[in-house]
Amino acid sequence: MTVRTDEAGADAGFDPWSPAFVADPYPVYARLRERGRALYYEPSRQWLVPHHEDVHALLRDRRLGRTYLHRFTHEEFGREAPPAAHEPFHVLNGNGLLDLEAPDHTRIRRLVSKAFTPRTVRELGPVVERLARELVDGLVADGGGDLLARVAEPLPVAVIAEMLGVPESDRHLLRPWSAAICGMFELNPDEATARAAVTASVEFSAYLRELIAARRRDPGEDLISALIAAYDEGETLSEQEMISTCVLLLNAGHEATVNTTANGWWTLLRHPEQLAALRADHALLPTAIEELLRYDTPLQMFERWVLDDIEIGGTLVPRGSEIALLFGSANRDPARFADPDTLDLARADNPHVTFGAGIHYCLGAPLARVELAASFGELLRRAPGLRLVGEPEWKPGYVIRGVRELLVEV
Repeated sequence: MTVRTDEAGADAGFDPWSPAFVADPYPVYARLRERGRALYYEPSRQWLVPHHEDVHALLRDRRLGRTYLHRFTHEEFGREAPPAAHEPFHVLNGNGLLDLEAPDHTRIRRLVSKAFTPRTVRELGPVVERLARELVDGLVADGGGDLLARVAEPLPVAVIAEMLGVPESDRHLLRPWSAAICGMFELNPDEATARAAVTASVEFSAYLRELIAARRRDPGEDLISALIAAYDEGETLSEQEMISTCVLLLNAGHEATVNTTANGWWTLLRHPEQLAALRADHALLPTAIEELLRYDTPLQMFERWVLDDIEIGGTLVPRGSEIALLFGSANRDPARFADPDTLDLARADNPHVTFGAGIHYCLGAPLARVELAASFGELLRRAPGLRLVGEPEWKPGYVIRGVRELLVEV
């Protein structure tokens, strides 16, 4: 059994608070993969797992959980309870699919799936295409601008707002709420970040509570009405579960799409031969989107708790530990991907883990793909000469990783 080496992750150069690392973590990932299958990183008190095979397997391993509270108290698990002042965030987050385990996860996902169906996504297709066309038309009419702010951010927010039935006059509230809440998913968030997340949780929850009450009185064709009506084997969703589901759909459903769009265009503009091939043959778009999701992963890390002792590559990881599944590293693992550091928009064998796996596989993955196909397709058609104005800076966040802006000309 391997002895824990507290500096193993740091010695490889892993530093999620370093701007240089955030800008290009992939060389460090290669060193992590060479050094082992589970490496302890003291600054975040996590075990880093960099290999595709392990990440894929551990996403399905029931000895791990996104929460431990279905089996242990904080004290039993050797963890401190979060401060009481943070409770609104934890109530909101703790009742969403992302942070639940069976049996609650199974029940809620089954009920949500009755409302958020493949048919729902198909029927949203024309709406997504219309919104993408309007946003791209505006960018083209102005001769360019910040692709992140003009197309990447507003599209998924508008789509989720359409789904939930949020009036257009209120949609400007959604993105700031989401950004504040998602700040808590970064490593070791400070108290200012926590306070912002709590405020956003309270305000967003109150807003959705009013919207749910209105839909109870006057049901419509929106997702909230469908969540209210969802019924299976005598079970329905509680109001808190509906609120948490709606917030999760916004947060998870648009953060990945925003960053894949902006990071993806930054990737394409640095690979002119691949971009030229895509411009010449738009039929490449489906595989191109999967490759962009793999090549520069928007969610770099997915954390899980160790509920029972496990062994990873001869290393004992004890109960109570936290594991950091490094999606970005797994998606560049040469043991699974041929020439992983090469962008290949025609790559056919592409089992990336960007949307996760197992019971926490992203519920919104089909919608994300529809949104990405619409925005990339419109930009390819309407802005065939799209070019970069200047090299972008990266936002400080590592877990949810993206550029601050992407200035382009058309």
